[in-house]
Amino acid sequence: MTTVVSKENAEHYHWGADCDGWRLVDRAELSVIHERMPCGSAETRHFHQKARQFFFVLSAELSIEVAGTVCVVAAGQGLEIAPGAPHRVVNAGADVAEFLVVSQPTTRGDRTES
Repeated sequence: MTTVVSKENAEHYHWGADCDGWRLVDRAELSVIHERMPCGSAETRHFHQKARQFFFVLSAELSIEVAGTVCVVAAGQGLEIAPGAPHRVVNAGADVAEFLVVSQPTTRGDRTES
């Protein structure tokens, strides 16, 4: 059966202080999450042993720190993060940021704080 998925019908969860995530695809081999980060929010630095991730910014911009280097990623741009690379996402801007996180395989059980 084919189902159109969106934020309105996807599994929703909260993370961090005031961030949101919607699981658009939730399989062992692939995860696609639509996330929302308010201004001034940040996640903790971490890495994944197995998962390769791709962050694609839908609105506003994000500062993504990867192995000590900060990349500013604007709406319409993306950044790939290799397995094992310590990283964290920060919304240092003035607007709420929305973005997609594509992970292969899923990051469930594959997160280590660094």
